[in-house]
Amino acid sequence: MRSIKFLKTFTSPFRPIRPKFYIGKTTIGTPYFYPRKAIKDPDKPGWLKFVPKKIGFDFVELGWKTKWSDKDIRFEHAPIWSFVFFGYQFAIIWKAPEQDHYWECWLYYELYTDKTKSKSERIIQCREEFPCVWIKSVDGVNEDQIDYYELILRKKYI
Repeated sequence: MRSIKFLKTFTSPFRPIRPKFYIGKTTIGTPYFYPRKAIKDPDKPGWLKFVPKKIGFDFVELGWKTKWSDKDIRFEHAPIWSFVFFGYQFAIIWKAPEQDHYWECWLYYELYTDKTKSKSERIIQCREEFPCVWIKSVDGVNEDQIDYYELILRKKYI
């Protein structure tokens, strides 16, 4: 059930994610390669090789990692549900507003805030401990400061 944990965003203080649908030739990676399966390599006993799936499902969970510390979260890829059938694919890619910032902040909220507190208190904790304020500059001159929480939270929690 880890692969659908991201659906908790619908009941969180974060704006809802939206599904993006794709129907067509197999072109959506899951996440880094086209849908594939491992088979025994007939030319190299004991080795495996990868071949495209003819029919199959892939449920790819939210991709993320930590970088410099346990709480330094980095977004890698959105959750994807994919079904392939003889070279064609139906995929649902779960998109979020301000994708990189959204998933990193939501993960911090979900993993590291005190769950005994209210949603509002958890957002305050999240904003203090994991600020998502970026400075936009052009040619080395600071132009604008962007607080991404303002763009990714529901209005009630801003």
